[in-house]
Amino acid sequence: MEHCKLQIGCLIILLYVAFIYLRECKTHHLTLKKTWFDELLMLGITEVILDAVTAYTVNHLDTVPPLLNRILHTLFLASLDAVIFILCLYVLAISDTYPKKKFGRIIIFAPFVANMVVLIANIGSLEYIRGSVTNYSMGISVYTCFTMAAVYTLFSIAAFFKNWNYIETHKRAVICTYLLLLAVVTGIQMVFPETLITSIGVTGFVIGIYLNLEDPALKELSRYHNETVMAFANLIENRDNSTGGHIKRTSMYVQLIAAELENRGLYHDILTKDYVKNLIKAAPMHDIGKVSVPDAILQKPGKLTDEEFATMKLHAENGGKIIQETFKNLGSEEYCRMAYEVARYHHEKWNGRGYPEGLKEKEIPLCARIMAVADVFDAVSEKRCYRDAMPLDQCFEIIRQGSGQDFDPAIAEAFLDIRPKVEQVHSELGR
Repeated sequence: MEHCKLQIGCLIILLYVAFIYLRECKTHHLTLKKTWFDELLMLGITEVILDAVTAYTVNHLDTVPPLLNRILHTLFLASLDAVIFILCLYVLAISDTYPKKKFGRIIIFAPFVANMVVLIANIGSLEYIRGSVTNYSMGISVYTCFTMAAVYTLFSIAAFFKNWNYIETHKRAVICTYLLLLAVVTGIQMVFPETLITSIGVTGFVIGIYLNLEDPALKELSRYHNETVMAFANLIENRDNSTGGHIKRTSMYVQLIAAELENRGLYHDILTKDYVKNLIKAAPMHDIGKVSVPDAILQKPGKLTDEEFATMKLHAENGGKIIQETFKNLGSEEYCRMAYEVARYHHEKWNGRGYPEGLKEKEIPLCARIMAVADVFDAVSEKRCYRDAMPLDQCFEIIRQGSGQDFDPAIAEAFLDIRPKVEQVHSELGR
């Protein structure tokens, strides 16, 4: 026990994290799904157990059969490799750089497979060295673990900095901590192999990821935030009883457009998983500024006067202000910025003749350009207090004619090409 106190302490911590994780999932009625974190948690516990066992056996070479010792070391080194590998996949997943193509996945998996082959092939040459405090193992199998840690650290760094501008701030902190901890633990273990501190690194990874990203309580809080946003958006929408499910439909249209742009490889440097997620959550807030529009104007059954229309147009500018002043502490910084851009700029036009600032082309944030298409289509395809709904053919024709004038031509084209999906949403959520 003297030689594996550190590992036992780490194991107790990991088991406690696992207990809390399962309890929180049950408390918040979250369905357990197989995720990279689940894999990491199980592998982490396994690795620490094997680390403790091998720390004991390597110091009792006179009583532990050599074959058993080699088997246990094989399992330990394999589990350590697996933890490093899964950590890299986790980083790729949360930074939205996990390869979508088969060739890319092969490149990611190849070092892990190669390392496992080398590890097993050379486990027979493993040497047990007597240290001043504890014995430890060295050999090609151990060196390949160090090599793999370096390779996957480089993979993680490349993925991280490639998408730096599109990774949420709190995720940046988690990834930076992971990379720093991996580098420090690997470096110390290489220079001072007698320290046997790999379990500290694994435990640190698991705790950091759990507290910052995977805590079910945080996920539940995020769900409450989304429900609060939707409730507020519905409250605004219900001031005009002719709009029906406008926010639901426009959110679905936005999601469909973003998916189609991704499929076409357009704006791939912007449309990351986090960006699309925030866009879908921000879409319901696009008309929040209408809370400042008087009912007499908002619900007027006829055409607005120039003065009334000028008042109506203020809802875009006022919406941005409301987001900044009221919702800045709800949700992440990235989400709040996108909600602001969607609310303020969704009436800007590609040709620069929109409002409130007269931005043109790519001066308009991408999220607002996507929102503009979804908003206009829904506005003309549904009944309003001042007119009946237009036929769908005419609605799609409005988007086609507005391409390159009112709308980003690439977004308009993508929208027109997914017409069957748009019509399905219109049919299911329309009045």
